[in-house]
Amino acid sequence: MTDALGAAVASPALLLMAAGLMLAVTPRLVRAIWLLGVPVLALMLLWALPTGLHGQVSLFGFDLTMLRVDGLSRVWATIFIIGSFLAGLYALHLDDRLQHVASLIYASAAVGAVLAGDLVTLFIFWEVTAISSVFLIWARRRVRAHIIGLRYLIIQVISGLLLMVGAIVHHRATGSIAFGHLGLEAAGGWLIFLAFGIKAAFPLLHNWMQDAYPESTPTGTVVLSIYTTKLAIYALARGFAGTEILIAIGAVMTLFPIFYAVIENDLRRVLAYSLNNQLGFMVVGIGIGTPLAVNGAAAHAFAHILYKGLLLMSMGAVLYRVGTVKASELGGLYKSMPATAVFCIVGSMSISAFPLFSGFVTKSMILTAAAEQHHWIVWCVLLIASAGVLDHSGIKVPFFSFFAHDAGYRVKEAPANMLAAMAITAALCIGIGVYPAPLYAILPFDVDYSPYTAAHVINQLQLLLFAALAFVTLYRSGLYPPEVRGINIDTDWLYRRALPIVVAGSRRALLGGRKRAIGAATIGLAGARQRLEQAFGVRGVMARTWTTGVMLLWVTALLAAYLLLYY
Repeated sequence: MTDALGAAVASPALLLMAAGLMLAVTPRLVRAIWLLGVPVLALMLLWALPTGLHGQVSLFGFDLTMLRVDGLSRVWATIFIIGSFLAGLYALHLDDRLQHVASLIYASAAVGAVLAGDLVTLFIFWEVTAISSVFLIWARRRVRAHIIGLRYLIIQVISGLLLMVGAIVHHRATGSIAFGHLGLEAAGGWLIFLAFGIKAAFPLLHNWMQDAYPESTPTGTVVLSIYTTKLAIYALARGFAGTEILIAIGAVMTLFPIFYAVIENDLRRVLAYSLNNQLGFMVVGIGIGTPLAVNGAAAHAFAHILYKGLLLMSMGAVLYRVGTVKASELGGLYKSMPATAVFCIVGSMSISAFPLFSGFVTKSMILTAAAEQHHWIVWCVLLIASAGVLDHSGIKVPFFSFFAHDAGYRVKEAPANMLAAMAITAALCIGIGVYPAPLYAILPFDVDYSPYTAAHVINQLQLLLFAALAFVTLYRSGLYPPEVRGINIDTDWLYRRALPIVVAGSRRALLGGRKRAIGAATIGLAGARQRLEQAFGVRGVMARTWTTGVMLLWVTALLAAYLLLYY
């Protein structure tokens, strides 16, 4: 118990959670120090923890491990805490306790989950991420946001329930709740795999992300993009590294969002599809399972949190100043928001994996690992997906928001705290791309890898050049899908179209069955009445069937007559 108490005191997750709860009553003047200072303390605390297991305690017959610090958990916890600092700085101008409290508790739960050494502790923090994150959607304070938030919460809770049931089945089969490599040899492993897959936005399980993330506040979407899906990627790396089915799943994830992102008009939804695409690269790396591939997945998750956050920060600034992020309604904003435009371009070049930007030094690790293991079809798929990323995130997002036609908006630049957050994030994107050694040094495995070889650089530049040429050709020839208002139906067709049809058909069938049953019962009762009349010879007024209203009238009349006679 003493060890558990010491782990609680030394836990970065519990520090963030306590700070989040206290933030609910913290004066606004102190809030800035709180939002920025606590993540710094949590990061220092994380790196002060020695490698190993801490906070082991027996509870209700289970051996719980509150803190497991190793190469895999430390790199994820590090970027989660950095993301908390950047998100806090970005949201500093807000006077909204709900968002600030939810953000810190959400971050604390994500950090606690990656440091968990057992499935029970993981489940607890897993559910806290679901409950705390939904408030960032509801903070939009619109009816639509509340409806979408409920859908999001239901799906996240289903993921948690699958994790809980899977953990129970796994414990009954193995007698252990340790969160290590799980595999797919037993039913418990499959249930846990599905739970992770929902949060990782596997194909056909992904639409909650495109449904919910763009509906959050400008700052809330940035926070949402950091934790839930990357926590799931960590969980897959911890429990299912080397599981070959992940290679195929990840390859599909990199491809299918490209089409939807190209035709989508809402630029935050474009970035949500792009997020799905980038998760696919990480899933492929985990499926390959070699040290280089897992390092690539971890490094790409680290870089992705930064450059995706930067892109969503720039779109959040546009939404904050203009009131829309519809590509059909934007254009020419570089005149009013030049700094935001520059930061958006940095994010776009990073996600497109331009040399000297963060995406290049992380994504190339996964491609190299795929080639080393002779997964040539998957390697080609990843190459095609990389070209698609340039089209929908590298070019489309900055082009249609800040350039293209001039939509006539003349607004102020983003608030100073937003610009500061974007500047720091952009500096990290460039810094990692120019000098990746510090990031490589904290990855789970010691692997000698150099991204800046002549073959890597030349191949990537050729790919980017041809992808850019394809965009220009299609756009100038009028073949590029126009940016128009509308709702693009994805797997949400199941609840937008199919479910209402099924419900309406079921309702008609039930009403028809009810009508037929009532008709049959009426005919049956009429026949029984006739048989009684024939058998007993009963006829006349008193033998008739009376309606409830008539009977009530007679009872009232008799009661009135009784009272009159009595008094």
